Amino acid sequence: MRKFGFLIHPLSWDDVLRYEPKAVGKGQPLIKKILEWMPAYRVSDVVGVRSRTGEEISGHFIAVPLLPEQFLDLPRADVMARIIRGTQIAGELGCGIVGLGGFTAVVGDGGITVAENSPVAVTTGNSYTIAAAMQSLFRGAREMDIDLPSASAVVVGATGSIGSACSQILGNTVARVTLAARNATRLKNLAHAMQPHVNADLSWTTDISDAVRHADLVLTATASTSSIVEPEDLRPGAVVCEVSLPHDVSRRVATERDDVLVTEGGNIKIPGHVNFNFDFGLPEQTSLACMAETMILTLENRMVNYSLGRGVNLDKVLEIERLAEKHGFQLAGMRAFDKAITPEQVARTRERARERQAALTPRPAGVALS
Repeated sequence: MRKFGFLIHPLSWDDVLRYEPKAVGKGQPLIKKILEWMPAYRVSDVVGVRSRTGEEISGHFIAVPLLPEQFLDLPRADVMARIIRGTQIAGELGCGIVGLGGFTAVVGDGGITVAENSPVAVTTGNSYTIAAAMQSLFRGAREMDIDLPSASAVVVGATGSIGSACSQILGNTVARVTLAARNATRLKNLAHAMQPHVNADLSWTTDISDAVRHADLVLTATASTSSIVEPEDLRPGAVVCEVSLPHDVSRRVATERDDVLVTEGGNIKIPGHVNFNFDFGLPEQTSLACMAETMILTLENRMVNYSLGRGVNLDKVLEIERLAEKHGFQLAGMRAFDKAITPEQVARTRERARERQAALTPRPAGVALS
């Protein structure tokens, strides 16, 4: 039976406490220091991934036990060495390909150096992450009655590999796209390179809050370790699709803005009766799209480097989307802030958005208030 590996790590302090109860009561500085000392290790065995074609595979979760900020703050060579060690463990376990999860795909050059030093094929999973993100965003637009051809969209983190690909897809779907990120030079260059290839009007800005205020659709794909989108930034009826982990959208939105729809963008229902033997916070039978890409390639016996580097090949996005359909992978139910969204919640959000939009619409001159 073919096997895959997938590298994981804690996304937050809460994850550390959930994965290792012995950490409860110990100070964060001490736990962070312990994480710095811990080597990569096998976490669990994944079984029961079964394609609609009848093919079945298994796999392993392998931890690179660092928090997101540690991936960014520790010496790059040390971090890369630990990621590469994770791929070596995958090879020792008999895997033919390994997926880079979370910040293991963010640091460095998007997996290229890791692949050059890995004994097995490597993918970041970005191609299927992009496909799933767009499916999620467009599903949200349908639920909120947003007319895509006339809509305005903003991509936060547009200069990243996922953000730039999503921007290009949106650029041939909606009327206006704003590219938002922190580096003005990279934004300007991206907009200049992209405009000849899209139909939408493109603009760019480093003022993320202002861009979000004018958008019907918001997609976030950053490597930030803190909230970027706040409740006061969002217009009534907006749809926000979060591709990033940790979350880019403030949890205040859940309690303060009942007129916007926030959805996690990369959750996939896995075919078969998969058992991850590990709780990473998603419902049963559900994984992240980056994990799912690794599984799909294994089912296809495509043990080759796939989604690597800072650029994304849109042909690969279409290919992996087609292969996902072939094997029975599909978009999972809507979730936001780590909880399921029910159809009743969506209906209430849609109704509340209409009320807020009506209240904000200027009245024609000469119309008396009743």
